[in-house]
Amino acid sequence: MTEQRSKLTIDEAYAAMYRFLEHEYEMTGSDEIGGLLSSLSLLKEGGTADPAMWNDWIQAVNKVLNGDNDIELKITSD
Repeated sequence: MTEQRSKLTIDEAYAAMYRFLEHEYEMTGSDEIGGLLSSLSLLKEGGTADPAMWNDWIQAVNKVLNGDNDIELKITSD
């Protein structure tokens, strides 16, 4: 993995996540990703189109900052 620099601000990380999802949407045309992007979009006045999305983002950031960053794929059989 190549890094330009070692740290992103919360806003920069949000923009990176948005750009990643935007790319996936362009490649797949997924309605689910399109809907998510719509909710995640920033308004000129500030905040996200769906205000709850910013709160969800902050909760995710706090989980990672508190050590909950295990995103390894786990396959289980039911």
